Amino acid sequence: MIEMKSLNDSLEGDIRDFLINEAELHTYDDLTKVNPVTPSTVLKCLQARYSAKVFYTHAGCTLVALNPFQPIPHLYSLDVMREYHTAPQPQEFKPHIFIVAEEAYRNVQGQVEPINQSLVVSGESGAGKTWTSRCLMKYYATVAASSQKCQDTVEKIERRVLDSNPVMEAFGNACTLRNSNSSRFGKYIQLQLNGSQLLVGASVQTYLLEKTRVAFQAPTERNFHIFYQILAGLLQLGNVYFSPASEEAQPCDLDGHSKAADLLQVPLDELQSCLTVRTLLAGKQSVLKPCSQSECGVRRDCLAKVIYAQLFDWLVTFINNSMCADSSMWCNFIGLLDVYGFECFLLNNLEQLCINYANEKLQQHFVAHYLKAQQEEYVTEGLQWSFIRYQDNQGCLDLIEGSPSSIFSLLNEECRLNRVSDAKQFRVRLQKELSDNASISWDKLSKEPHFTVAHYAGNVSYQIEGMMEKNKDPVPPEIISVLQKSQDSLLHSLFADGDRESEGSRGHSKVVTVVSKFKNSLESLMKILHSTTPHYTRCIKPNPDCRPLTFKKEEVIAQLEACGIVETINISAAGFPISFTANNVIQNKRDYMSDQAVLGSAVEDVLNLVLKRRAPNSTLSPDDNNSMVHCGRTKVFLTHSLLEMLEEHRNRVRSQKAFCIQCCWRRFQTRQRNLRTQAATRLQAGVRSWLVRREIKRWHKAASIIQTTWRRWRAWMDALAEAELDDAEDFMENEASSVLPKLDPLLKERGSVQLSSIQEPVLVRGWPIGLAMASAPSVTVSLTATGFQRIMSMMACLKSPFRHGGYKVKTNQFDQGVASIRAQPRGSIKMHLQRSPLLYADMHPVHKTDVVTGFNQILLERT
Repeated sequence: MIEMKSLNDSLEGDIRDFLINEAELHTYDDLTKVNPVTPSTVLKCLQARYSAKVFYTHAGCTLVALNPFQPIPHLYSLDVMREYHTAPQPQEFKPHIFIVAEEAYRNVQGQVEPINQSLVVSGESGAGKTWTSRCLMKYYATVAASSQKCQDTVEKIERRVLDSNPVMEAFGNACTLRNSNSSRFGKYIQLQLNGSQLLVGASVQTYLLEKTRVAFQAPTERNFHIFYQILAGLLQLGNVYFSPASEEAQPCDLDGHSKAADLLQVPLDELQSCLTVRTLLAGKQSVLKPCSQSECGVRRDCLAKVIYAQLFDWLVTFINNSMCADSSMWCNFIGLLDVYGFECFLLNNLEQLCINYANEKLQQHFVAHYLKAQQEEYVTEGLQWSFIRYQDNQGCLDLIEGSPSSIFSLLNEECRLNRVSDAKQFRVRLQKELSDNASISWDKLSKEPHFTVAHYAGNVSYQIEGMMEKNKDPVPPEIISVLQKSQDSLLHSLFADGDRESEGSRGHSKVVTVVSKFKNSLESLMKILHSTTPHYTRCIKPNPDCRPLTFKKEEVIAQLEACGIVETINISAAGFPISFTANNVIQNKRDYMSDQAVLGSAVEDVLNLVLKRRAPNSTLSPDDNNSMVHCGRTKVFLTHSLLEMLEEHRNRVRSQKAFCIQCCWRRFQTRQRNLRTQAATRLQAGVRSWLVRREIKRWHKAASIIQTTWRRWRAWMDALAEAELDDAEDFMENEASSVLPKLDPLLKERGSVQLSSIQEPVLVRGWPIGLAMASAPSVTVSLTATGFQRIMSMMACLKSPFRHGGYKVKTNQFDQGVASIRAQPRGSIKMHLQRSPLLYADMHPVHKTDVVTGFNQILLERT
């Protein structure tokens, strides 16, 4: 006794010493650094951080999120997302929900065999679960769309994932006493990733929509958000009232049902009949029986609930069809679980029992995964470990779902008996069957039948009245039949397959109750969670009134104790959260590793190698070995700090190897590029040389043809010129007989021409005979080029004046000068011309500068 008192005094002293320096309490990013770890020290740290507007704190393997109840936009901006995503070690940053998201994303991305991840967001109603899930979806949609591959597809999926969230919240969330945006259904969202960790699709699974809220809301609570936006069709059913019939055998009278029939587009008489008359089966015959006024109200509410439930399921199916990828396109997923939080109202019924049962299952998963299984594994692997006590809720789960007797089994049995429900009788049966379970109790002074369940988050009293009817959730076949006749295409499609459901509901043995369906769906969810790596985020509600930046110690400490945060911190601080199997640690050491000493020495060699890379003179001491790593019988356990060190070393080695591979690849690419360039150059040179040779051959061929033709023409012209000069008279006779241009007879007779009088250019050939001197008029030249050149040659021979004041004459064709001068002119010159018979002598193609040819040659020969 004295020893226990001294221990308590020592603990209190440690707590006082820790709490003295309150100015530094907000600096504890991880509650495992708190010493000692007690509810009071953890509470003080969270309060100091909340006052400093720091809302996220690590608690070992979980993240604690305090709801600020006010917008903090800069905390969730795109820049902050990119900062956490691109950081080499996000754990070194301030605690944030993005750290949990990035850790799960890297677990899928970095492992050799990627494992699916699940992020479980838990907490009471109003603690901020929906907002946290929304931030996680936005983060993954942004991160998984950062690559440029398939950018259009990724952006389309991102928009659909983000746009589906407010739609589902509008149809599934409502304002309650504890939360203005409370989720009245559970959802598990799978973000589907391909091999490149790109977002290629998503799917949504929903659990237990609280459809009773359509027909009934507690005082100061509201219906689903969508009712105050667009669904005034369903609200019209609330205006349908029933009045007692005048005769007992007649159905009740209806008021306001015509408007409802018009909105539903169903026959008015059939709607009235399905609400006021029920069909009873007596063997093979059916009997119609009028319903009482209360029964008519129940059937009216059932009509509204079944329409809304089918519409909600259709909406979820439509969303999944629009964004769910084919199974061949994705290989891994990250799941986001957002369920209703733990609830405790003044009046609690079947809905609250199912909601709190779901939270009990999630708490059991957390306990089994982190608190119970981890400690048992330490003992199995041979670690020196003293068990840390924690709150186990297995007794509460046995009470709710256990076998052979439990609350759920007794409820289902009452519903299958198909008898009138009696709340007091059911309470008596609960006391008889479940009195041995310590998690259930009764208030003997209460007038209303009830039972109280000791949940992990606190005691909740449930009203028995109406619980059996809600568990049956019967849908009269007459209602399904009427809705199938609706002229509205959407409403008709919702109940196209309703015949099989209504037929199944008529057989008592085939009745599927609400708790049975919810239990089965929850078990399938737990199977998914057990097959993935979970990441827990605990949302804490700082005050019950949702006031901004208000911290109520009593409210917070109750939630910390309920969810086992203190025990989690103790186990995380003293344990090894990371474990690997021996074959994964050392693959080449031995095919089968059974010797623990060999395993320990091999692990020590690996760690010493890593430490020497960080600090050349450091080695792993025995104390460091016990505190940072432990080699069990089949596994190796590590702390987070050592894992980060190993990951850093692995990333460095992988970077070096990747750099070597890149260098070799670039060198290979450069060589291949050079070889391709050389081959292309040779090919181009060969083609160009072939083209040049072909062109030169064409040039040679053309030049040969030109030369041959030129020589032939030149020989022909020489022959003609020689023949013309040898026998000019023969040429004159031939020329006289040829066709000549017609000239004026006077000019032809006199042999002279006034040059300015010729209107059209004529070919004039000079001839020396018949040249006479006379008074010459002024000469005007308007002849063709050939004729002009001939005149210039003739004028050069005569040295006739061409310009005023001199005898300067320049020819265009000859450079030899004047060959002959007969007389010096006096005054003007009149030229007597006669066409020369020479056709070829003055047209020699060869231009020789040292000989006299053409007309000058004739003059020289004749003078």
